[in-house]
Amino acid sequence: MKRIMITGAGGQLGLALQRLLKGQAEYELFRTDAVANEVGSIHALDITKQEEVNDYIENIKPEIIINCAAFTAVDLCESEPEKAYQINALGPKYLAMAAEKTKAVLVHVSTDYVFDGQGSVPYTEESATNPISVYGKTKQAGDEFVREHCSNSFILRTAWVYGEGKNFVKTMLRLAQTNPKIRVVADQYGTPTSALELARAIVYLIGTESYGTYHATCEGSTTWYEFAVEIFKEAGVDVEVEAITTKEYPTPAKRPMYSILDNKALRERHGYYMKDWKDAFKEYCKEH
Repeated sequence: MKRIMITGAGGQLGLALQRLLKGQAEYELFRTDAVANEVGSIHALDITKQEEVNDYIENIKPEIIINCAAFTAVDLCESEPEKAYQINALGPKYLAMAAEKTKAVLVHVSTDYVFDGQGSVPYTEESATNPISVYGKTKQAGDEFVREHCSNSFILRTAWVYGEGKNFVKTMLRLAQTNPKIRVVADQYGTPTSALELARAIVYLIGTESYGTYHATCEGSTTWYEFAVEIFKEAGVDVEVEAITTKEYPTPAKRPMYSILDNKALRERHGYYMKDWKDAFKEYCKEH
């Protein structure tokens, strides 16, 4: 039986991974989060404290570590850059160093924000990175630390993730309860990605030894505006959606205008395809 340690276990991806893995006899799960939210089942682990990380990993000796922990409040990262660096860069560094020491495999979840969004064709794993926000810069630093310090590692860049917890889907539905018209940005392009589909890709990869950097988003692409329209359509909610530009909705952090990822490595190295984003979203809607 392989021990799997999941950081950020209470987040959208962490919950999806637990759903897939908890019933599999070959794996024993060790779930960690910054705050224990289930007595006896989740260990509170602060990945920004190196000694704490070392002690925990040395104690349970996991064969696989899946790092879902991150400071993902993109705008807040701009005003709290030190906190963002500690969680998004130093945390992965400490996990990578501990994983290398104990000969564990590390799966680290990254983001489309490592790109500047100035492209016009989908980014592959070999595309040049150029983050334009504190969030993107700290996440890229974390990726580099993982590559530097852990021989057996997977880095999965993903985007626009939704699952159980706070996400764009639930925000739209909440706003529709009190607003007859909702304004949504229509000039940012990407791919909504189901946390469950991302978790499935991770579970597939940990069954291989094909380490490296992967893109892992659902197939296809859309805009936030078109995604919102699809959300209300599937939910049967009658609300007016107005398309606006990024300039009309200023935010503290710059967003990549074009962040469509090409899952080239998954496709060419494994023949693995994630679901089309609309199909994955329909699956999500049936369950929620």
